[in-house]
Amino acid sequence: MSATFRSLSIPNYRIWFGGALVSNVGTWMQRVAQDWLVLSVLTAGSGVAVGITTGLQFLPMLLLGPYAGLVADRVDKRRLLMLTQGLSGLWGLVLGVLVVTGSAQLWHVYVLAALLGITTAFDAPARQTFVAALVPPENLPNAVGLNSAAFNGARLVGPGIAGLLIAAFGTGPVFLINAVTFMATVVALVLMRTDELRPMPLAARGKGQVREGLRYVKGRPEIVLVLVVMGTVGTLGMNFQLTTALVATGVFDKGAQEYGLLGSILAIGSLSGALLAARRERPRLRLVLGAAGAFGVSAIVAASMPTYWSFAIALIPVGLTALTLMTAANAMVQTTTEPAMRGRVMALYMMIFMGGTPIGSPLIGLVGDVFGARWTIYLGGISALVVTVGAVLYVLRRDDLRIRYRLHQTPHLQVLNAAERSAAHASLDAESARAGRTAA
Repeated sequence: MSATFRSLSIPNYRIWFGGALVSNVGTWMQRVAQDWLVLSVLTAGSGVAVGITTGLQFLPMLLLGPYAGLVADRVDKRRLLMLTQGLSGLWGLVLGVLVVTGSAQLWHVYVLAALLGITTAFDAPARQTFVAALVPPENLPNAVGLNSAAFNGARLVGPGIAGLLIAAFGTGPVFLINAVTFMATVVALVLMRTDELRPMPLAARGKGQVREGLRYVKGRPEIVLVLVVMGTVGTLGMNFQLTTALVATGVFDKGAQEYGLLGSILAIGSLSGALLAARRERPRLRLVLGAAGAFGVSAIVAASMPTYWSFAIALIPVGLTALTLMTAANAMVQTTTEPAMRGRVMALYMMIFMGGTPIGSPLIGLVGDVFGARWTIYLGGISALVVTVGAVLYVLRRDDLRIRYRLHQTPHLQVLNAAERSAAHASLDAESARAGRTAA
């Protein structure tokens, strides 16, 4: 088996991957249907209403993240995931029934989005860290990359399927299908060979454990820097389900099928980025910062496209850079964190990355209503560039680094610390001395 897919040789991970892929298809279908229900059925194209819905879905991550991470460190993650995945399916079922029966109102969507958000707040840190029980430590970056591939492979087909179903039958059946797909993950968890799961230390009950997690992160400046970058980009730049909906309807006057297609095209780049990430042995901070800067540039380019199809094609590099950023940041934080602290650290990571959406989504919706849909994407691209430049300058100053570019040397771009600069100067002086003796 190739290095890209090596974790799939492990039976438990293979079962998990299959169940997650099915569930993720349903999740992406619901995201498209939920936004379309609010944007085109329950309101007259209100970007603010879509932003509020998305915000309510992610607000619990912001409020409950640290405690949810502690729960993930304390309890059996497999059992916790069975509960959270089952509840997520239930919320989809209720919304589907309301829509099919013609009873759905905007406040129903708000309440169910909040309930799904509460469930996801506890599901996310357990799901992120459970992969460490499925594969050996050396395979963890690969498994994280393949998880992202499953998520974005689902994004490739889910929005397109949702668009076709919405055009043919409305949004109700999409929610019902999503409710069924959550059971795929539950079945996968039941079928696993529990004797082959890698033991994961559980945190004993005690006082101050949430603060202990915060102190641990505070003492890790590289993790803090990743959190700052991901918080900024996640809050203002990665609200794709909202921004593409606004651009599709407000700029190009397109319907559900074309909106769904944008999600699938975005996923082409995301899936490519995930597969490339699965080949990397150990992502580093420079990859996180480089991907954040590249995302900012590609988002600005996409927002400037004059036609629907040029915009759609420009979303491919947006997806690739976004996924590279997310996967590199996730793998770097997980692989450099002590196992007993991983749930709390990953919960803080998810809280900052996803929990900023309640702030960003209404703001982005307002920007779209006031300045136009294109500016919802410009805002994300510009903010990504600003935080990347700030982070690079901080690292250069903290570590006394210098960036050097040499056209006729390989590698062309070098980042040198003080010792490396001294060695380079000494080598250059020696070479100059030899050249002088030769000339003499």
